[in-house]
Amino acid sequence: MAKKKAPAKAESAIDNEDEKVGNLLKDLPGIGEVTLKKLKDEGITSVRALALCPISNLIDAGIGEKTASKIVKAAQDAEKLGFKSADLIWEKRRKIRKLSTGSQNLDDLLGGGIEPGALTELFGEYRTGKTQLAHQLCVNVQLSAEEGGLEGSALYIDTEGTFRPERIIQMAEGRNLDNREVLKNIIVGRAYNSDHQILLIKDASKIIEENNVKLIVVDSLITHFRSEYIGRGTLATRQQLLNSHIHDLLRLTETYDELAALVTNQVSAKPDVFYGNPITHTGGNIVAHGATIRIYLRKGKGEQRVAKVIDAPHLPEEDAVFSITEEGIKD
Repeated sequence: MAKKKAPAKAESAIDNEDEKVGNLLKDLPGIGEVTLKKLKDEGITSVRALALCPISNLIDAGIGEKTASKIVKAAQDAEKLGFKSADLIWEKRRKIRKLSTGSQNLDDLLGGGIEPGALTELFGEYRTGKTQLAHQLCVNVQLSAEEGGLEGSALYIDTEGTFRPERIIQMAEGRNLDNREVLKNIIVGRAYNSDHQILLIKDASKIIEENNVKLIVVDSLITHFRSEYIGRGTLATRQQLLNSHIHDLLRLTETYDELAALVTNQVSAKPDVFYGNPITHTGGNIVAHGATIRIYLRKGKGEQRVAKVIDAPHLPEEDAVFSITEEGIKD
């Protein structure tokens, strides 16, 4: 049986996408050539991205406060970022296509799969399946909607040096896909420190547009921050940077249609807990409040893993069992 090809990257309907984007931004009052270049240098390549950008970011990019306020307001008006009735929000939400994990049990736990337009956090001890799930989703996002995919590419930010093309090949062959095509549709960025990690996300906009990216993964979110900011004296700075980084990710999911964001997170043990589970996620309340959906992973019997919804605005706290096999994530 011939292997199926992964969906090809979306082709641009316009020969020069940069010109198209520039013209759209130029249509807004207050944006000239100099301001347009500063916006693009900041990774703002669409009216919607500008509408969602904090004014302080534009000031840091060298745009005057008065101009920044004017162009952001113009962009928000153009995007109609005002109040909406709840029925319109529901109409939009019920049409959301979810990204399948490969396990029906886990998909049911998540209300159908990983949700685009949201930031999903996976946290747990080592060997609980965080990176395995991240790899599987990079394969599954390329599938058709009927197969549980989003017909797009994946952007993978690797902070721990754990991305393995060999594992992608196994998972692709488990779905009877052409592994070379699958690998072509996964763009990997190796982050070597926290500043580099932050910069990769800030520069992600152009990659997302050019490669029809529907999934962005950061594996793991906290590694560099934990190693570089040591001691209570650096905690406030670390948390401030981490908070800004998480919101950069959230803005990407709001800017681009059907873009899902997934981060993995480490755990630590609370020394003052004598009864119950002493394991807790790292990153404190900044990460807890920033993530839309939070899933705790733990080991089960053999290849089995247990996922539990810890926090989600629309899901109950329940468990689901899935397995990690040579072919990938299964029930």
